[in-house]
Amino acid sequence: MKRVIIFAAALLATSWAMAQTSNPQGTQGQNPPAQGTQAQPGAQGQPGAQGQPGAAGQPAPTTKRPPQAKTQEEFKAFQTAAASATPEAQEKAANDFAAKFPESELRVLLYRQAMNGYQNANNADKMVEMGRKILTIDPNDPQALIEVAEVLSERTRNTDLDFNEKTGEATKLASHALETIDSDLMFAANAPPDKVQAAKDWLRATAYAILGNIAMVKKDYPGAEQNLKKAIEMGKNQPDPVNYLRLAVALDNQAKYAEALSTADQAVSMTQENTTVGQLSRQEQSRLKQLAGGGPAPANQPKPPAPTSPQPETPHN
Repeated sequence: MKRVIIFAAALLATSWAMAQTSNPQGTQGQNPPAQGTQAQPGAQGQPGAQGQPGAAGQPAPTTKRPPQAKTQEEFKAFQTAAASATPEAQEKAANDFAAKFPESELRVLLYRQAMNGYQNANNADKMVEMGRKILTIDPNDPQALIEVAEVLSERTRNTDLDFNEKTGEATKLASHALETIDSDLMFAANAPPDKVQAAKDWLRATAYAILGNIAMVKKDYPGAEQNLKKAIEMGKNQPDPVNYLRLAVALDNQAKYAEALSTADQAVSMTQENTTVGQLSRQEQSRLKQLAGGGPAPANQPKPPAPTSPQPETPHN
């Protein structure tokens, strides 16, 4: 996986963990414990997602209300399931809960917890499996759309027999995420507007990076350039050197050597020499220094392929 998308996990946790019982006397739900995060529940009876104006200084509400339990029995079962500690236990608890309450809105929260747990455990296959379960329940869930799309894009090679199928699915998921980030992310009423915007921008940056990577693998370098520049702009507060490296290669393959060198320089400045991204960035920089100066490409550095899955050096949260 190229990156963990829990840049604003504590903030996002408030958006998908404001579970409530639906009766007027219901108790505000406890947040499923996302790995390494502390969620902040919204005010009881004020989910901030039912079309009512937000309080002054608070972000405008989304159109999507928080998930609710229909009965106290369902809510208590949810709380018990949400207390599971390991990804495997979280998955089992989510499956058991879904079997007992097949229509429950809270199933998404439990599968998201398992998805994040598997992500932190670097188990991409299980993460995708949990993400697909979320999308079966809620096909507009932005985080699940992006998580599944990112794994597909990072693990697909142009030599794969199902290359077109996987890249087509990843493109569809990432593109749909861009359509649902504003409407389908929910935040607590007390979430600071600047943090809400930062979380949305981070998810958009990730979606554009996915589309850029797919274009790179397809050797659509103008398309890669367009999407990677959007990813860099959206993620400027948390720059990802992988995006800069890929953009440098996309520009290189279009003979835009001066701009490519400037971009490679930025990738080099963000990375350590003993890392994969750092090594690739320095190789690309060395090649471009000669090309930008009008000299021939170094004999031992042919025109580079699109890098597919180097690990970024940015923090995970």
